[in-house]
Amino acid sequence: MLRTRVAVVAGKAARRAARFRGGGSALPGLVVERIDPAFLAHALSGVSGGILVVTGTNGKTTTTKMLAALMRAHGRAVFTNPTGSNFTRGVISSMLGEVALSGRIEADVAILELDEWHALQFAKVVRPTHALLLNVARDQLDRFAEIDTTARLLASLASQTTTGVVLNRDDSFVARVRGQLGSDVAVRYFGVDPAVADDLPPLHEADVRFDDDFSPPHPTPADGLLHPLTERRFSVTFGQGSVGPVELRQRGLAAMINATAAMTTARMLLGDDFDEARALEALAAVTPPFGRGEVIDAGGHPLELVLVKNPAGFTVALGTYGAEPVTTMIAINDDYADGQDVSWLYDVSFESLRRQGVALTSGVRGYDMALRLDYDDVRVEAIIPDLAEGLETFLAAYPRQPRRIFCTYTAMMRLRRLLAARYHLANFGEEPA
Repeated sequence: MLRTRVAVVAGKAARRAARFRGGGSALPGLVVERIDPAFLAHALSGVSGGILVVTGTNGKTTTTKMLAALMRAHGRAVFTNPTGSNFTRGVISSMLGEVALSGRIEADVAILELDEWHALQFAKVVRPTHALLLNVARDQLDRFAEIDTTARLLASLASQTTTGVVLNRDDSFVARVRGQLGSDVAVRYFGVDPAVADDLPPLHEADVRFDDDFSPPHPTPADGLLHPLTERRFSVTFGQGSVGPVELRQRGLAAMINATAAMTTARMLLGDDFDEARALEALAAVTPPFGRGEVIDAGGHPLELVLVKNPAGFTVALGTYGAEPVTTMIAINDDYADGQDVSWLYDVSFESLRRQGVALTSGVRGYDMALRLDYDDVRVEAIIPDLAEGLETFLAAYPRQPRRIFCTYTAMMRLRRLLAARYHLANFGEEPA
């Protein structure tokens, strides 16, 4: 098709130009969409083993990376959008690195991370065979309004999925999606084993209207139940059998939950072909996606980048990292990809930072962040709104100790590019998470 060929050529040219300028992973996809609106459906028409959408508020990028690794370890050719570029045009941009002029992706399975709203736009063009729904939390209130809106988006996506859906049994918003699915769609659950759940901090927002009546569904042998052992090491139980233990490179309960979701989904996709040894080896080798607990060697000392973008995610991050004697910077932006309403910061408790204090706040909302910390009696040493200046000050003032930066999405992308240039790291594209 001539239009498709023209779209591919123009998109590849835009991709090269965007890479030369150091970012803009969505632009090439936008160029392709304008030239050939049917490109996405055409490109995925040759994928034979299923098209799976990973969506939810938190953990999409990490879970997608883990699931892709699991499927590749089983010999499957996987197409995915690896940079966290989770709008439909971001998926198209990822395709441009792999498609020939025909515009067709050659893969056994497509595993696509998609923003909650864009997952539905994708489903209008390409109906997914499978969906993995991670969780629902208040996020980007200017885009999604209240939490019910996000829950409805996920339920709508699940209802358009043709073959199988994997749900978070511990998230009441997600678990209730089961009641809206037909009997012809297979359903699996993942979550924390009920035997240990009471000993772990909550990862999900409560729905005060329904939670008194909510109890997680009774697990079946096909459902994955997490057993944490240390901050990185865990096993997953399926019925009477246990897979693991395995130790992740990324630490924290959230990472283990993501791995449990990925393993449960891989078992659904692979069926009898699932191999425990391959799965464990694959998960142990997965490195944290950029900015999601990624540890950078900054002049011989570790610097950890931790993405935070809503109350639930920041609370989990503080529970994982907050009590450590590490020098801390917090960078808060309010761009479109971050959510322009930052009132959510007042739903996070920062008491765990009191003892150590915060060395520096930065970003467009650096002063707002410092004010929020003051309400929790957390000492802030400096406020520098400019991210480049703030990072330079942070690195220079604390050169010989472990450091950590909590940052919203666009702040993370900016800081990651600055760090890449300074320490010769691989760089990545840019798109909302």
